[in-house]
Amino acid sequence: MITSLEVNNFKSWHATGPMRLAPITALFGSNSSGKTSLLQLLLMLKQTTESSDRSQVLNLGDEHSMVELGVLPDLVHRHDLTLPLAWHIAWQLPQPLHVNNPAQKRATLFQGTTLSFSTHIIWRVNGDSSPAPSVDAPQGRAMVEAMAYQFADHEFGMRLRNPTKMEYELYSSPAGFEFVRTRGRAWGLPAPVKCYGFPDQTRAYYQNAGFLSDFELELEQLCNRIFYLGPLREYPRRQYTWAGSQPTDMGRRGERVIDALLAARESGKSLARGRGRKRLTLEERVAEWLKDLGLIEGFEVRLIAPGSKLYQVWVRRAAQSPEVLITDVGFGVSQILPVITLCYYAPEGSTIILEQPEIHLHPHVQAALADVFIDAMKTRNIQIILESHSEHLLRRLQRRIAEEELRHEQAALYFCTTDKQGRSQLQTLDLDPFGNITNWPKEFFGDEMGDLLAMSDAAMKRQLREGQ
Repeated sequence: MITSLEVNNFKSWHATGPMRLAPITALFGSNSSGKTSLLQLLLMLKQTTESSDRSQVLNLGDEHSMVELGVLPDLVHRHDLTLPLAWHIAWQLPQPLHVNNPAQKRATLFQGTTLSFSTHIIWRVNGDSSPAPSVDAPQGRAMVEAMAYQFADHEFGMRLRNPTKMEYELYSSPAGFEFVRTRGRAWGLPAPVKCYGFPDQTRAYYQNAGFLSDFELELEQLCNRIFYLGPLREYPRRQYTWAGSQPTDMGRRGERVIDALLAARESGKSLARGRGRKRLTLEERVAEWLKDLGLIEGFEVRLIAPGSKLYQVWVRRAAQSPEVLITDVGFGVSQILPVITLCYYAPEGSTIILEQPEIHLHPHVQAALADVFIDAMKTRNIQIILESHSEHLLRRLQRRIAEEELRHEQAALYFCTTDKQGRSQLQTLDLDPFGNITNWPKEFFGDEMGDLLAMSDAAMKRQLREGQ
């Protein structure tokens, strides 16, 4: 689980400050206040770790990617290329990590259950030896100025030593551990692999640097456990084709949700629901939630004909109503279906990033989404990071804290705004153990009281005018 994030000079964010990330983390705020940008940074890191191009510092994506961010100058705060793009991310490891001493068998150098990573990326003008270009530099490329992992109260990293020759040095801190150089000429190290990897020469030039690969692997596995669903989900279809594929996720628009349901059916896996409760298949669990949310009474993915690859999704709106295709019921069913399915299809221990999961949903269902997230967190150790405009979802989270269904430290809530210069600002919403937000921002969800007062004032003036 990701436990903290800090971002500097990324899009509208000059500096977020340290952000605590909880099992359920929610970002609220006005439009264009920077909420989505924070999610995009995590998706950019995931894309980078999955890229086959080891020389590409950051994979900013294309029209087929989870996120498409253009080029680095588009990302840097205020497009000021003299500013380094930097972030720090920390996470809880699924299993304790032990770093053994290569010089002494069965001796442990370091051990721990948390790991963090930080990096500084700068823009270098083509043909210029300086890593600090002018703001209006037209051509250039991204390069890593420094990157490091923090583990067991130590830091292990690389930093740029000679910009002209593009040479880096390996370092560790504090004192007590030193990298041991192999005999031979003291060659400088080349640039890091992507933005987070130590080059192969690190292991060749130093006798005791092999464990650095463990850190890289842990970061890649963290990103592999991140799943994403965007805000614009596909319209339902009258029929779906499935040829036996097993998708890793729902797709950016939820387009693979039926594939996922059928793949889970084929695998025969069932889901735990807590002690003393019957295990259910993925389809059964999704159908149960759709019923509990009051959207439909029954739900089934059905083969059109034996030997066919075509399937249809049939639903029953009420207990006594006839079955109809999913295209013939309210639009909200198809919009929430990928959200619920992803929460129970993603592997246990995953981090799910959601943009506006409440879109096209009735306020009652928006509120009940919080219960879906809490259940996925409890039964499957799923972390949810979302951005939302839903007051109803927030209120349900507050209620569940008051009811002790959710501990207040299991939720991290933030409010995003912009200042007069267009810079994003982050405000932590302080939750007490009773679900109260003790620093409720002004006009958090609009000016409800102002509207009520204005309506009452207008009604009184109208009554006086009409009574004359």
